[in-house]
Parts: sequence; structure tokens; C-alpha cells
Amino acid sequence: MATPADNASGPLAGVRVIDMATVVMGPYAAQILGDLGADVIKIESPKDTVRLGTVHRTPGMTPLAMNVNRNKRSVALDLKDADDAQRAKDLISSADIVITNMRINALRRLGMDYESLAAANPHLIYAHAQGFRPDSDRAELAAYDETVQAASGLLDLAQRAGDIGEPVVLPSIFGDKVAALTIAYSALAALVHQRATGQGQLVEVPMTDTMLAFNLVEHLQGRIYEPPETDTGFPLSMNTGHRARPTQDGYAMIMPYSPKNFRDLFTAAGRPDLAADPRLSGDYIDAREHGTALVELMESVTPNLTTDEWIQVCTECSIPVGPVLRLDEAADDPYVQQGHLLDLAEHPTEGSYRQVGVPMQFSATPASIRLHPPIPGQDTDAVMSELDDDNEGNAA
Repeated sequence: MATPADNASGPLAGVRVIDMATVVMGPYAAQILGDLGADVIKIESPKDTVRLGTVHRTPGMTPLAMNVNRNKRSVALDLKDADDAQRAKDLISSADIVITNMRINALRRLGMDYESLAAANPHLIYAHAQGFRPDSDRAELAAYDETVQAASGLLDLAQRAGDIGEPVVLPSIFGDKVAALTIAYSALAALVHQRATGQGQLVEVPMTDTMLAFNLVEHLQGRIYEPPETDTGFPLSMNTGHRARPTQDGYAMIMPYSPKNFRDLFTAAGRPDLAADPRLSGDYIDAREHGTALVELMESVTPNLTTDEWIQVCTECSIPVGPVLRLDEAADDPYVQQGHLLDLAEHPTEGSYRQVGVPMQFSATPASIRLHPPIPGQDTDAVMSELDDDNEGNAA
């Protein structure tokens, strides 16, 4: 019997993934693997909070659920029910990778921890993510993106960079999405090992550890040394002037880095006197010593040209520049349209909707969107029937 997996293309065609995760982090990681060609089966309960919300056309089909569940088949199983739990284990025994973000004690109670599942499927890659390391004293703390932003120093960075006097939550679920990317590449690394040796393994991705490592790439700064040379915080990012600039008709993100960039910018704005500033005579700008003053000078001249004129000038002079994209207008942006990043699609139950495109490109094994986001449990019968057929074939 032909299945959607038989028509899969992409570098992960032939790989089976069980998405046993909730909300965004795990499902987003599984969706990435699905975009790359994996056969992703989502084991879900209708109680998943990502399925809840006031914005929907069909119950359970919220915008967030639709954005993390494409290229998947949905199987509705209650893991607290003994029969459903066994069906889930049967599915997992057919898989290469399972992704979950349940806390470890809950998984053990359900018999869904790595040790229990690997006993029946030794080649299983078990990607487990939760807020804090399972071997830490915070292992059983509930964690959400906001708490991970706090625990990883991100709120502190936002407060200091904005000079606003109190911690600020960034308006994006950074912790969930960065951890999702980490789950995806970690699972792929384990898949390489599995293909070479036949061995599976447990892969732990604690969100707080992941975000702390992510933040410290640039922000550890002088604290990398002992004793410290400077405080934490990357000077450019922590500068309160690190923002979009007003133009004659809007805003643009204009980012001159070198003295030549500044000289070209001031000249284009009709201010050769500023281009002759002695602070721009060398090959390097000390951001800590001169950065704020030069940025203030730049902001005094950016209203001299329109956004389009600045983009043209900066392009000609190799000055990094970008228009300030309003998300409400993203679908009309020429760059977005040319890259098919927000194309319209027709869903069997939801009708016309915008489908966020696959951002990566492969010359030989292209990723693709093959399946619309499923309504909860829509594929239960078909998937379980396939499993029964496979079991009968193996028994024969």
C-alpha cells in the first residue's frame, strides 16, 4: 500500500521521525526534519496548548499549530491509556528518531523514557529537550520560553542594551526556536552515527544551556579571561544607538562598520565636512571610544535621503543596509515574493492560507512541502493500518 512516505523527496527521504512533543520547540524541530524529507508522524493529544486559541477556522487549527506541523501525519493517542501507549510504542519501534519535550519523570511513569524504548529499538535516536538538564536540581521545574530567556541572561541583555531599568522579554520565542534548531542538527548528527554503526543514542537538549551558549558567543566578551578584562556584553549590540535610522520617508537599518563606510555615508548625505572627521582617518573605529558619537552624527544626516535612496547609496558603497520590514506587509515585499517565502496554499479544511516557505535550498535533494498541517488525529487509522501491514509482513 502506497503511503505519503513513499513519495517523499529530500536528503532525509526514508527516515522516520516520531514527533511526541508539544507546543513549539519539539514540533518545530520535527517539522524541519519533515521539510527535509523525513516521514514525520505526530503522536498528539487534543490537549496540546498549541492547538488551543481563539484564532482558527477549525478547532485545533490555530496559526501556531499550522506553522509547526506541516509535512506530518497526525495520530491521536492518549499515552496515559495502556492500549494507546502500546500503540505509540509500536510506532516508535518503527522509527529512526523520536522527539519529546516531556519532563523525564513523566516519561518514566509512562514507560516512554529512552531506556524503556531503546530496549525494543536499539537503533533509536531519542532527542529529549526540556527547560533544564535532567541531572540538575532544576530538572523538574516547569519551563517556558520566557523563563528560559530569563535563566539564560537574555532578559538582562535586553534591559542593559535598552537602558530601560528593568528586565525585558524579547517579542519572539527565542528559547523554543533556538532549541528546536539545536534538536534538529543534533538528531541529524546522531543519525550519521546510526547509519554508520546501527547504534542509536540519547540526545539531551536542555533549553537553558542551549540559550546560554547561544548568548555567550559574543556577550561573554572580556569575561572570557580570568581575571576579567571587561564586563559581559558585546559593545556594538549593547550600544543604545544600535537601531534603525530615520530617513526622509521612513526608517532603514544602515550599518557602517569601517571608517570608509562612514566617510562614504557622510559624503552621500552632502556633508563632506563630517567625512573629514579625524576619527575616520584610520582603518579601525574603536566602538567603545567613538561609536556613540559617530552614530549620533550619522543619525543627524540620514533624514537627508529617502529609504530607497539610502539603499541605492549603501549598495553602491558596500555599506550594509536593509529596509525595515513591517511583518503586516511581508507578503507584498518583492524579496519575500521572489523567494516564495509566503505563498498562498489551499488547505483541505482551512481553505486559503499563507504557507511559510522552506528557507534552505539543496541543489541535488531539494526540501519540499508535501503535506498540509493535519487536523488533530486525521491520520490515526491510516498510520496504524500501515503499521499492522508491516508487522504482518515481518511475521511472514
